[in-house]
Amino acid sequence: MRSLYAVNGLGLLDFAIGFVLASVAGAIELPVLRRLQLRQRAYEDAPASHQKKTGTPTMGGIAFIVALLPLLATFGNPYTIALFFLVAACAIIGFIDDYSAIRRGRNAGLRARTKYLLTAFVAALFLWLVSTSNPSTDVLFRMPGYSLVAPHWLWFVLGIMAVSGTIHAVNLTDGLDGLATGTMIPPLLVFYAITAIFPLSFIPSGAQLASVAAVQTAAALGVGACLGFLLFNRHPAKLIMGDTGSLALGALLSGLAILSGEMLLLLLVGGVFVAETLSVIIQVTYFKRTCGKRIFRMSPLHHHFELLGWPETRVTVRFWLASVLLSGLGLAIVR
Repeated sequence: MRSLYAVNGLGLLDFAIGFVLASVAGAIELPVLRRLQLRQRAYEDAPASHQKKTGTPTMGGIAFIVALLPLLATFGNPYTIALFFLVAACAIIGFIDDYSAIRRGRNAGLRARTKYLLTAFVAALFLWLVSTSNPSTDVLFRMPGYSLVAPHWLWFVLGIMAVSGTIHAVNLTDGLDGLATGTMIPPLLVFYAITAIFPLSFIPSGAQLASVAAVQTAAALGVGACLGFLLFNRHPAKLIMGDTGSLALGALLSGLAILSGEMLLLLLVGGVFVAETLSVIIQVTYFKRTCGKRIFRMSPLHHHFELLGWPETRVTVRFWLASVLLSGLGLAIVR
């Protein structure tokens, strides 16, 4: 038996809606951001080639929030409202970070600790909303015939870690034109596919049916939004998502994983984001313990390949392909 979305084709409609809304929002944002002088300033420590990105309009991630607005039309589904809250709240944190950096005239907005605490607080509120809507949602990993269920306190703690970790991993990955946007599409497609291709008999309750509908709608809108944003964000980027966008996308991906009961799957399908984060942790730790020695030429990982002489577009496409492979493996495992 196929899912409701596979039968009525609403998934394709959501893809199209997300694409159109993000495209229109990007087209409107671009001249407005230029007029308001809300422009990116390249990191001082980034490769020299990145200095040409200084002056590119930023905060383009507002387009993702616009693309997800249809989630608010599902008034009877508490999960879509909770997910939109998570994404919008994290986008606001990112917006404040972007605006602070612009006002200071350098790429330094909110402190990392402040962002972690704020996103962890938002994650806790999201998890509370989800658990009050369906008390039996403490699933970490799910596949046909098997579910890994955790004690509620552990599910809650891991959920906060998943949301905050994913948000900041996507934020680290957003360093090249189109890199984070394109890398995000395969994992989003996985969470759409998981809920679209599993039989309805796999979903035991009305509450979980509502959760499945929320995942399908949000994932489809998210894929469409990323494709629409790539019209402006592909190399050479005319519009940069900023922390407004990277925090929103990280929140969306982690929220989908939690609602679908596939929190642990994030480690695999989001493997590119994990690798980017690990490269920073390894580099910083090794640098401190060896008094200045480095493993990578620069972290996050995409900068390492740039300094090896790879063109920016090659790094981006290779990372996209890695995301496709890891996402395909994740889908094969749970299917």
